Amino acid sequence: MSEQNPAARRNVPNLVTDATGIPLAATLTGGNRNDVTQLIPLLQAVPPVRGKRGRPRRRPDVVLGDRGYDHDTYRRLVWDLRVKPQIARRGTEHVSGLGTQR
Repeated sequence: MSEQNPAARRNVPNLVTDATGIPLAATLTGGNRNDVTQLIPLLQAVPPVRGKRGRPRRRPDVVLGDRGYDHDTYRRLVWDLRVKPQIARRGTEHVSGLGTQR
C-alpha cells in the first residue's frame, strides 16, 4: 500500500479580501484541489459591505488573481457576476522582473 501524498492531507485556505487585506469570505479545501474551483463560490459568499449611502455592494468591482486563475471559463463566469477579472495571463512576463537572471 502506498502512502498518501502529504499535500493531499493538508487543508488549504482560500480567501477573498478587500484592498486592505481584510478577509471578506473564506473556504477550506484539500491540498490536492485546484484553487480556481473555489473562485466563484467565494465571490458569491461575499457579504454586503456597509459604508457608503445607498444599497450595499454584494461583490467587488474588480478581482485580482495570479496565473493560477488564468482560465477563460472562469474569466467568463466572473464577468457574468458583473465583476472585472484582472488575472495575469500564463506565458507573459512578470511586471516585477521575477525569474530573470541578475
